[in-house]
Amino acid sequence: MKRFFRISLWIIVGCIFVATFVFLYFNSRPEKISYQIVHPKFGDIEKTTVLTGKIEPRDEIDIKPQISGIITEVNVEPGDMVREGDVIAKIKVIPEASALSSAQARVESAEISLADAKAKYDRNKILFEKKIISREEYETSETTWRQAEKELDAANDAYLIVREGVSKYNASESNTLVRATIDGLILDVPVKVGSSVIQSNTFNDGTTVATIADMNKLIFKGKVDETEVGQLALGMVMDITIGALPDLHPIAVLEYIAPKGTEENGANTFEIKAAISTDSVSNLRAGYSANASVNLSKSKNVLTIPEGVVTFSGDSTFVFLLTSEPGADQTFDKTPIKTGASDGINIEVTQGLDTLSNVRGDIIKNK
Repeated sequence: MKRFFRISLWIIVGCIFVATFVFLYFNSRPEKISYQIVHPKFGDIEKTTVLTGKIEPRDEIDIKPQISGIITEVNVEPGDMVREGDVIAKIKVIPEASALSSAQARVESAEISLADAKAKYDRNKILFEKKIISREEYETSETTWRQAEKELDAANDAYLIVREGVSKYNASESNTLVRATIDGLILDVPVKVGSSVIQSNTFNDGTTVATIADMNKLIFKGKVDETEVGQLALGMVMDITIGALPDLHPIAVLEYIAPKGTEENGANTFEIKAAISTDSVSNLRAGYSANASVNLSKSKNVLTIPEGVVTFSGDSTFVFLLTSEPGADQTFDKTPIKTGASDGINIEVTQGLDTLSNVRGDIIKNK
């Protein structure tokens, strides 16, 4: 019985050894590689590039006050349409103490001058009637009196402007009324009632009360890399794609290419602007992110092969042509070719191949 088990154990060990040997033998054999074969064919090559950017109004205006003060009334909200001259907001003037004091002193000085001129006029009038003074002297005193009246009137108006920002002569055109300067859509109102605002002057840009834009005139504003800017030309047509509106594809015409580039992340880019067709702007809003696809070049009915089968070595390009007979192990010959335009998928072959060529493609299976 023990002899039987001993013999069985040796048989099992022998089978394991043989199986291991067979496994290692087959796995040590070189893999047989088979390649897909592709054939050149005639087709069109279109080289396109995609530019990133956003939709912007052609004219976007910041409305700023002509006087400093406090907002007392806001008449618009973002999304409202306004006409040129519409009142957007009203401002209450907070006068400076020095300016107010100076204006008040001017009024008091004008009142004194007027009283003096009136007294001289009244006295000269009596003297003229008694023929003690000449007409010329009388008329001069009258003129001085009239001028003093005008000066007092002007001083009072200046005091009113400093104190309230309103002139009695043109109250409808008061600086306290902030008006729209163009027809358009209100994009933003960054102030509210109670906000302090300052007028634009040499030392600061002033407070923006509202932003207005004509949404019937939109542009695509983007950037192009320096390697492609030389292939762009004014008048090129662009197909705009908007992520928020996938079903809308407005058409734009390139109208501006920046003459000077800017460096971003180590690369030079150039700003471009393209006018969007007025038939496509009804659903667009300012600030939409967008991509613009532009056709840089097009070659029609040229010999093409997949770009993935081409080997690039310096300034030279090669493909591998099948040299073996059908059914035999595949063998290939490295053959130089000349290429032309490429669209990133297919590439034009100008020399070295014809439609009967058998070119090595991707690996299709291992044996």
